[in-house]
Amino acid sequence: MKTLVSLLAIVAAVPAFAEEAAAPADPLSFNVGAVSEYRYRGISQSRLKPALQGGIDYAAPNGFYVGTWASTIKWIKDIPGGDSDVEIDLYGGYKTEVAKGLTLDVGGLYYLYPSNNLKNMPGFANANTFEVYGALTFGPVTAKYSHSTTNLFGNVNSKNSGYFDVTANFDLGDGITLAPHVGHQTIKHLAAGSYTDYSLTLAKDFSGLVLSGAVVGTDADKSFYASPANGKFLGKTTLVVGLKKTF
Repeated sequence: MKTLVSLLAIVAAVPAFAEEAAAPADPLSFNVGAVSEYRYRGISQSRLKPALQGGIDYAAPNGFYVGTWASTIKWIKDIPGGDSDVEIDLYGGYKTEVAKGLTLDVGGLYYLYPSNNLKNMPGFANANTFEVYGALTFGPVTAKYSHSTTNLFGNVNSKNSGYFDVTANFDLGDGITLAPHVGHQTIKHLAAGSYTDYSLTLAKDFSGLVLSGAVVGTDADKSFYASPANGKFLGKTTLVVGLKKTF
């Protein structure tokens, strides 16, 4: 939790320096927010509880970008012996138009769970995970594939797992967007962990302050994705409400 608080403090402080510099076109962007529940690929990372989140992004004019994003989590500490209450994502890539209206985005993403200790727990591997990804966007639709080059989120012998998803983003006008999504997670050598997730998100942008509501669900195995803390199914269909400020 201290790590996330420190990150949010940096996010809050940097804009002041950016304003003093008075750069004509600042490639930096920042975001802070909260959600009623942190869902990732349809599975709750916060034991069906609220989470605080924030991030920093740098997008260069030539198409290269880097960024970091963090969220509070509960799933690792819910595992006996696990010790991490924050997820920190570090990513970078390159985005370019390869044909008229067709954009290619390739990069890598490292999910860091400080001091997670899962590799010391029987039946688990280190939770830290690295994925490479490639995405194509045409009009409002994006198709993306992510491939793990390490074990995936603490699952033993799960290197080379993959996630494929298709997401659309429709501008309804007046700052309102509608985003349907469907994805499929395959975990190598672990059929019980593979599943399909889906969501439908409606969002309203109030000059950089975005209020969103998403119906999220999965067909995941209820026993495999049951919380070790209370036995509740972490992939059940639910409404997730979020509030995020981008500046």
